[in-house]
Amino acid sequence: MIRKYGSAVWEGTLKEGQGHLSSQSGVLKDVAYDFRERFEGAPGTNPEELIGAAHAACFSMALSNILAEQGITATRIEARSTISLDLSDGAKIVAAHLDVTFSAAGDEATLMAAAKAAETGCPVSQLLSCEITMDAKLG
Repeated sequence: MIRKYGSAVWEGTLKEGQGHLSSQSGVLKDVAYDFRERFEGAPGTNPEELIGAAHAACFSMALSNILAEQGITATRIEARSTISLDLSDGAKIVAAHLDVTFSAAGDEATLMAAAKAAETGCPVSQLLSCEITMDAKLG
């Protein structure tokens, strides 16, 4: 079993406090985040943005693998995952939408079927307890 971790430290109240997050690899180290960045659009990172990046990365790797299992090599996969946080009844992530453009040699039906399989099959998609949608196109 592979185990990876991220960590966070928060100090203060939700609105006036501030946190710092880090990743096991050290790529993220004491990166600041706070209420304004998450809920008011201030510059900086937030949990939804990080989940979106993780989802896009995981999807891209899954699609590459699914294609490779069929003898197809993707020349490029661009993915963006937009995470929707609903605040109407407490904060809850309600949707993740993938926008994907990818290039690979193969017939369109096979390539799009691989993208559809990666949409629900990547480990981050499986982790998210929300609606997951996708717009995919060949580029």
